[in-house]
Amino acid sequence: MWLGRLSPRQAQGHDWEGAALAYLQRRKLALVERNFRCKAGEIDLIMRDGATLVFVEVRQRSSPGQGGAAASLTPAKMRRLARAARFYLLRLPVTPPCRVDVVAIDGERIEWLPNAYDLVH
Repeated sequence: MWLGRLSPRQAQGHDWEGAALAYLQRRKLALVERNFRCKAGEIDLIMRDGATLVFVEVRQRSSPGQGGAAASLTPAKMRRLARAARFYLLRLPVTPPCRVDVVAIDGERIEWLPNAYDLVH
């Protein structure tokens, strides 16, 4: 992705996703795809954790004053992510085990929330 075409907010989001990606890679997850977009929504990161396909939502807040990054996840956002994940899975010949994780970045603190949301919703 060429960053010159991104707004300052988009470029900052790209940086946060990069920090989340590096964090997860240090924990032995492997990148499958970044910024998957479809008509159903967007998935920030798609990773592999062994045989499990992991859909990752990255959330960031500079301060916890509004409840922190994890608290910024709305039910509507998670429904869009689940729809995008189901759309992604339709492209695969075999559906692997999968889960949805959240990486919450509050200032300099990164928190990984594995299996944060059920795709059945």
